Amino acid sequence: MMDKIKNPIINRLFETIMKFEDLQECEAFFEDICTIKEIQDMSQRLEVARLLNKSICYTEISKRTGASTATISRVNKCLNYGSDGYKKALLKMGEE
Repeated sequence: MMDKIKNPIINRLFETIMKFEDLQECEAFFEDICTIKEIQDMSQRLEVARLLNKSICYTEISKRTGASTATISRVNKCLNYGSDGYKKALLKMGEE
């Protein structure tokens, strides 16, 4: 997927994010670059991935996070067949 959209501008975005030194810098950047809804959606997907990784059922995940079954299914597909981004994030979080 990323190969389809990869370009120098997107690379610069990711490289910039990697350079933040603390949570406050990162929060300020995302507050400026994303809408509140976009930040909420991304954090919801990460929480869905965390719960799926713990083998929590879709119904319970939806109840806890408010995510639709379509969102949960998409995150599950990425966990199982994606680029391992969620898995790496979960490792960084100490969740795996």
